[in-house]
Amino acid sequence: MDRTPAAVKALLAYGQKTGLITEDEYFYTANGIFHVLQYTPDGEFNVSGCEECLAEYASAVGSPAGLEGASLYEKGHVLEAILKDLLDEAAERGLIDGGVVSRDLLDTAVMGCLTPRPREVIRKFWEDYEEDPKKATDGFYSLATDSDYIRSYRIEKDRKWPAPTPYGDLDITINLAKPEKDPKAIAAALTNKAKAGYPKCLLCHSNEGYAGRLDHPARQTIRHIPLELGGERWYLQYSPYVYYNEHCIVFSDEHRPMKIERQTFVRLLEFLKMFPHYTIGSNADLPIVGGSILTHEHYQGGHYTFAMARAKIREEIHFKGFEDIKAGIVHWPMSVIRLDGKDPERLVELADRILGKWRAYSDPSVDIYAETDAPHNTITPIARMRDGEFELDLVLRNNRTTEEYPLGIFHPHSELHHIKKENIGLIEVMGLAVLPSRLLKEMESLRKALLAGDDLRADAALAVHADWAEEVMAAHPEANADNLEKILQEEIGIVFSKVLEHAGVFKDTEEGRAAFERFCEEV
Repeated sequence: MDRTPAAVKALLAYGQKTGLITEDEYFYTANGIFHVLQYTPDGEFNVSGCEECLAEYASAVGSPAGLEGASLYEKGHVLEAILKDLLDEAAERGLIDGGVVSRDLLDTAVMGCLTPRPREVIRKFWEDYEEDPKKATDGFYSLATDSDYIRSYRIEKDRKWPAPTPYGDLDITINLAKPEKDPKAIAAALTNKAKAGYPKCLLCHSNEGYAGRLDHPARQTIRHIPLELGGERWYLQYSPYVYYNEHCIVFSDEHRPMKIERQTFVRLLEFLKMFPHYTIGSNADLPIVGGSILTHEHYQGGHYTFAMARAKIREEIHFKGFEDIKAGIVHWPMSVIRLDGKDPERLVELADRILGKWRAYSDPSVDIYAETDAPHNTITPIARMRDGEFELDLVLRNNRTTEEYPLGIFHPHSELHHIKKENIGLIEVMGLAVLPSRLLKEMESLRKALLAGDDLRADAALAVHADWAEEVMAAHPEANADNLEKILQEEIGIVFSKVLEHAGVFKDTEEGRAAFERFCEEV
């Protein structure tokens, strides 16, 4: 049975209920979808019964029939079911190969038919902003989820939990929203004739409306809000993978490398003036300590309270000439100077001084060298509002490597790689672990093996966890079938706190604290 006409009708009703389209746009939108699907209805297609079709899909997934009062995930499951029928029919007709990449390319093109044009999105955003900045971001985020740019039904699969540590509760996530690489797409990409290099990267403004290809995601549903920061054109968008609530990306109109400088602090604080309910920060600008994308200058933010923001001041410090700014060293596994003040220009002045001193600072007693064959020192900055004042956290970073630590001296060391080996970027710095999806299966297998008393070293996938697992079991004689999963989750949190300790340039030891104080005196 051909489900395409009913699915298109349900999609039209979905679009009208979520505000993506109006009822007057039903035929216009339907014809766009038919074009994308290379589908011609058998005989006359009318738009009567659209709400009934939507109700049928909603009922099948347990959502309110008209979507009134439906949660984000309920709406997402309705949309997922509708798109599944359209994609299955397209695969049967040979339009796509059925792999996850080709399906994502096609359903994004379908949803692009429902997504409002950029000028309408921008107009609505600033209209809402005049009333309330939060209303503007709330509406923009709803658009991102309703249009399926953020696939809420995939986000729902993510595993998240708080883990108690000596530094407070850290946030642990195993992100499953990003689909695994499709072997068919990998093979096809090798012979793909599409020109690489356009768009230049995933963060360029030229992604807006791009149809995508096997090695570059479709972006017909992405929308960018233009901003002026530091006298330049920047844009606001949301991340499709949502590592935390309203995970946004703010990126330069110009495709240029990441750079931490005075203007970085200016832009971060200007963004806070515009959106005081958001946190905003930047990855550092050097390899190893700089996160994943260094080729396009961008920041990341969102409406979320990170563990770092909850951390208290370990020790107050005072910078001569900046008595109007409250400063302190944060009780955190990494090396963080926190600045609080009402005048953003004064915060920028002091932050720039700290950056300049740190760029050139060496202390061989604690393995810190500003430069050997290349510069090594930089900063990961994070900004937020607290009690009506600007707050700026400056995380000191160093990316030097040695033969003993080829991935970085201030990087998770090898004994922690079974949990976290990747770079420690902005999100991890703030206390949110983004762990690889492999861990979900490995931890479940580990739990079963421990309960059964199996030899962990006999299983290649579990052998890397064996030493750690033995330590965990020795520390928890009370472990049983009811509590072992929770114990493993909490112990993963402890590992993550050690990951951050390894990334800290001044260790939380008597020697490390003295070295941190020497640097502050240098400033």
